[in-house]
Amino acid sequence: MLEKPRQEPGVAHGRCGMAEELYYRSATELAAMLHAGEVSAREVVAAHLARIEAVNPAVNAVVTHTPELAAAQAFQADQDFAAGRLQGPLHGIPVAHKDNHLTAGIRTTFGSRSRADFVPETDDLVIERMKAAGVITLGKTNIPEFAAGGHTFNEVFGTTWNPYDLSRTAGGSSGGAAAALAAGMHPLADGNDMGGSLRLPAGYCNVAGLRPSAGRVPVHPAADAFVGLSVQGPMARSVDDLALLLGVMAGPDRRSPISLEEPGDHFAVVPEGGMAGRRIAFSVDLGGAVVVEPAVAELVRAAARSCALAGAEVVEISPDFSGADECFRTLRAWQFEATLGAVLDEHRDLMRPSLYTNMLQGRALSGPEVGRAVVLRTTLFHRMREFLQLYDSLLLPVAPLAAFDGGLQYPAEVAGETQPDYLGWMRAVCHVTVTGHPSVAMPAGFINGTPAGVQFVGRHRGERELLGIAKGFEAVTGYARKRPELG
Repeated sequence: MLEKPRQEPGVAHGRCGMAEELYYRSATELAAMLHAGEVSAREVVAAHLARIEAVNPAVNAVVTHTPELAAAQAFQADQDFAAGRLQGPLHGIPVAHKDNHLTAGIRTTFGSRSRADFVPETDDLVIERMKAAGVITLGKTNIPEFAAGGHTFNEVFGTTWNPYDLSRTAGGSSGGAAAALAAGMHPLADGNDMGGSLRLPAGYCNVAGLRPSAGRVPVHPAADAFVGLSVQGPMARSVDDLALLLGVMAGPDRRSPISLEEPGDHFAVVPEGGMAGRRIAFSVDLGGAVVVEPAVAELVRAAARSCALAGAEVVEISPDFSGADECFRTLRAWQFEATLGAVLDEHRDLMRPSLYTNMLQGRALSGPEVGRAVVLRTTLFHRMREFLQLYDSLLLPVAPLAAFDGGLQYPAEVAGETQPDYLGWMRAVCHVTVTGHPSVAMPAGFINGTPAGVQFVGRHRGERELLGIAKGFEAVTGYARKRPELG
């Protein structure tokens, strides 16, 4: 624990206004207030628990609740503070964790009836690090079954709804995390991203989500520890808060064979400079690789104009994404079979049929097909690497259409083009995944009353520079300050 001079915590109602103001404070602000003794952990936690009670029944984002645990942890945090100790940079910050991240002693269902009562004995490494930094656990956030898909619904907890329109999707797979952030239920969130699971819900819920380079946030336990197709990362309502959480999540760990050696605190503060003098490439459709609705194309162009307004040189151009769809689909299906095949076989009658079908596709793959996908992935990495030697970042859409009807499993059509399955509409984020480069989704406006986002792709292992670019965009847009009308 970090040592701090003895000081009694202040009273939220007296020094920072009514308690309801606390639940939309940024994590950076809350951390400063907690560290200065201007507010107690108990007051911060109580405000967020009250917010969950008020709005979660409509949104359905937090699906396993631990209010007694949170209250006990907040009491201990205040006791530690009074004794002159801070638990870490996230001392007293309340968080509900994604429901596919192991949390010792707390139900972790993976959104599946096959795991509806599973209580792990250990924490995922990312949870271990957040706890060591001082977070207080509010519960778990909803996901699609086994985090498969860009829309959050399952047969254990039902659908998570978009806080800006309770009939629309919140995205997925970190849909519960994003919706809870947007609705003020917690100020930070952990998530993971294989085919857009941090970026898609961030875009649909008006928050920010960072997919880091593989190894930046080490993953343990992991059945596929060397692959790096799925990564873990932070989600927040501001870029400063993304950096705060990345600073806790990142850093080496010998249990992860691909973990990067750079210490986490290198990323905790966003560098100065923003967009000024940057060269930003942009494409509304990934160079013709995906189809997008006209409103999304205009959203990306408007974002490009915002970059120019912030002092960047902006060029409409894209790297070559040919082969990305084949690469992603092959490696994802292969990974599903390798990591989930036995579980899906055992519980086939409890599973979503499309999930089992995707696993069977992986089982049917030949060695040469997997080998071709691995070679394609290397080719796509180098195309993006070479492209970003000429540009500081690539600006792209997150999703090809506005937030869709939450009663659907997935949008069957985009811009008049029929989608083959539940992965079809997710290509804009899946294509970036297989390049291996970091990407951050940012609020970029509203379409039909619901948020829509863009993603900035950065240089490989260049998360710090990428966060600086994202903060420059955030500074000239202001979209993230618009809150949902939930009462």
